[in-house]
Amino acid sequence: MHIVFHGAAREVTGSKHIIALNDGTTILLDCGLFQGMGQQTDELNGHFGFNPKKVDMMILSHAHIDHCGLIPRLVAEGFNGPIYCTAPTMDLARILMLDSARIQQSDVEYSNDYRKKKGLEPEEPLYTEDDAIAALGLFKIVEYNEEIELAPRVKLMFTDAGHLVGSAAAHLTILEDGKTTQITFSGDVGRYGDFILNSPQPFPQADYILLESTYGDSLHRELGPIEDALLETIKQTCINGRGKVIIPAFSVGRTQEILFALNALELKGVLPDLPYFVDSPLAEQATQVLKNHPDVYNNSAKEVLKVDSDPFSFKGLRFVATTQESIALDDDPRAMVIIAASGMAEAGRVRHHIKHYLGNEKNTIMIVGYCEPSSLGGRLARGAHEVEIFGEHLAVKAEIKVVKSMSAHGDYEDLLRFLSCQDPAKVKKVFLVHGEYETQQRFAERIKAAGFAEVEIPGQHQRADLE
Repeated sequence: MHIVFHGAAREVTGSKHIIALNDGTTILLDCGLFQGMGQQTDELNGHFGFNPKKVDMMILSHAHIDHCGLIPRLVAEGFNGPIYCTAPTMDLARILMLDSARIQQSDVEYSNDYRKKKGLEPEEPLYTEDDAIAALGLFKIVEYNEEIELAPRVKLMFTDAGHLVGSAAAHLTILEDGKTTQITFSGDVGRYGDFILNSPQPFPQADYILLESTYGDSLHRELGPIEDALLETIKQTCINGRGKVIIPAFSVGRTQEILFALNALELKGVLPDLPYFVDSPLAEQATQVLKNHPDVYNNSAKEVLKVDSDPFSFKGLRFVATTQESIALDDDPRAMVIIAASGMAEAGRVRHHIKHYLGNEKNTIMIVGYCEPSSLGGRLARGAHEVEIFGEHLAVKAEIKVVKSMSAHGDYEDLLRFLSCQDPAKVKKVFLVHGEYETQQRFAERIKAAGFAEVEIPGQHQRADLE
């Protein structure tokens, strides 16, 4: 048995790992898009590094685009096996993959208009809506803490990872050559004491662990000040400066957290009376999915439900549906807050808003989550004085505010707490995935100090043989 790491290997996006058994059975863990990798992005997303036709089955940890966003292309290139996930993950993946297809097609059309003027060859989207629809027909629902048989001598169980509605850590029990091996794939690990979701669950003893490490060298501030940061920014920009706050936010997960925090400000009677726009049809659908699954809420969120039947809605909030309505926001003179995808500002409507408002010092671009360093959001967060958007070089005059405490990823204390249910002496190796290499190197030392003797940081397409 061996594992090959085809994505999120010394990088944060593109989660893709293959477990290959000696009898030829092949299991794919996640199939996500690479994001924010500059000129490499398209090439990385265009080549899997393996033959999709030879993959027998897939396990999806959760529905963020860097974990599920390449499933339609996988299917278009010949994969036809079952895709196992939780019910909320399937609900989210449905709307997210279809939305991703539409965004890709729209962005390619926009880009091709520019390329045509420059005499360049047109581009093609990674996949279409038809590809996404075909992929959805392969999804199979697995409940948390229910062990099912995937194949002879291969069993799967999900536990709640606390990162996103429906997110799961996957636990495989594999009997091979008379020996049982336990493999855990963490997916993305959430935070203990999250605003809305339950904390990550303990999981069964593992022999091998594939562990995410996005914030393996960081400690987040307490969750409470998120409301304070939002309120301060909105008052300073919109009330005092009569400008606009633009918040790049992933439609699934982060947008709902922002809405929950803004609603909390309204419940306290301090939310400024302004128009608040969520410029993402996907975000509206994703918000409804979260409303449909209150079983994943933690006790604090359930307490809010007792006094507010809709904790994701408040005075002044409006979801923007059409492209025409989105374009009209850039001609609206009012002070306002615009929340739009994508979170790294690499695609979607938010790029148009940033392009329009970046050159005015009255406005604020608020970065509220992880951004790949080479993404537009990453460059803005690092203090770039000039950025390129849709082929144009633009000066950065708007204020850039970064709020790291909103991450849905656990910090190193959360990750070590996630591992604390394990007997380190029984874990043969921890593989660190989904993190920047320097961060992973520092986190590896913390894991070793916690008693886990063997820690490996695999590179792209690297193979690891298991005992």
